[in-house]
Amino acid sequence: MIPFDETIPGNFAEAPAPENRAMPPIESPERKPVTVLDFARWKSLGRKISMLTAYDHTMARLLDGSEVDALLVGDSLGMVVQGKASTLGVTLDQMVYHAEMVARGAEFALVVADLPFGSYHASPEQAVMSATRFLKETQCQAVKLEGGRRMARTIRAVVDADIPVMGHVGLTPQSIRRLGGFKVQRNEDQIMDDARAVAEAGAFAVVLECVPADVAARVTRELPIATIGIGAGAGCDGQVLVTPDLLGLYDGFRPKFVRRYAGIGEQIQQAIRSYVADVQSSRFPNASESFR
Repeated sequence: MIPFDETIPGNFAEAPAPENRAMPPIESPERKPVTVLDFARWKSLGRKISMLTAYDHTMARLLDGSEVDALLVGDSLGMVVQGKASTLGVTLDQMVYHAEMVARGAEFALVVADLPFGSYHASPEQAVMSATRFLKETQCQAVKLEGGRRMARTIRAVVDADIPVMGHVGLTPQSIRRLGGFKVQRNEDQIMDDARAVAEAGAFAVVLECVPADVAARVTRELPIATIGIGAGAGCDGQVLVTPDLLGLYDGFRPKFVRRYAGIGEQIQQAIRSYVADVQSSRFPNASESFR
C-alpha cells in the first residue's frame, strides 16, 4: 500500500452539547433491517452498498443512525483499538466481546464479525464452532473470513451450518507474514480464481482489498455475489472503510485509499486541552455545575 497523501477538507464546526447524555431511540419507519439477501438484490439493482467498521455500542448506534448499510466488527480493532502493529494478536473471545456490543447498538445495519487469525485455520469444524459463537452469543447476522480457494471448503462448511459468510480476497491482513507486509495484490488470475471459489462455496459477498481498480471491476462484473471494496476502486458493488480512519481518530499509518471525512481526533484534543485549562484555573466546575 502507498501512504495516503491527500485529505478532504470539511466543516468540523463544534455542535452544541446535548442536554441528555442518553441516546434517543432511532425513529425511521421507512427503514427495514438489512439482511444478507439485500446484498444480492442491491447488486442486481446497481444500488451501492455502504459498510463501516464498529467496535463498541456507542459508535454502532451513531453509524446505524446515519443509515450505513452494514457494520463490520473487524479484527482491525487490534490496530485501531488495541494499538498493535497487526491484526494477528486478536482473539476469538475479544471479537465476541466487541461484536456483542456492536450488534446491540445496530437496529437496522447488517452486522458482520471477523473470524480472527487462528480461529478457523485448523479445520472446517473449528471454523463452524468459532462462527457459531457469534450467532449464539451476539446478535451478529454473519461472519467474515479471509482466503479464497484454500478456504473454499471451510466457507462451505460454515454456510452449511446456516451461518452466512462474507469472504475476503486480495490483500488478506491475516496473511501479512506470508505476503511480506501490507502490499497491493496484482495477480489478476489468482484474485479472480479466489473470488470465484468464495462465491461457489456459498458466500453472500466478498471483500476485495488492495487490488487494482480494473481487476476489481472485472471481478464485480463476473461474480454473482456482491463485492465490497477497500482500496479496490469505485467499480465494486460497495465500499468499506475503517471508521477511525474516516473520522480522523487514528493517527497511525493511513493507506492511500482512505478518505478522511472529519478531524475528530483534533477536536477531541482541543476539547481536552480546554478542560485541563479550566480545571487548572478553577473555571470548572462553576456555580451552576455544583450542588448546594
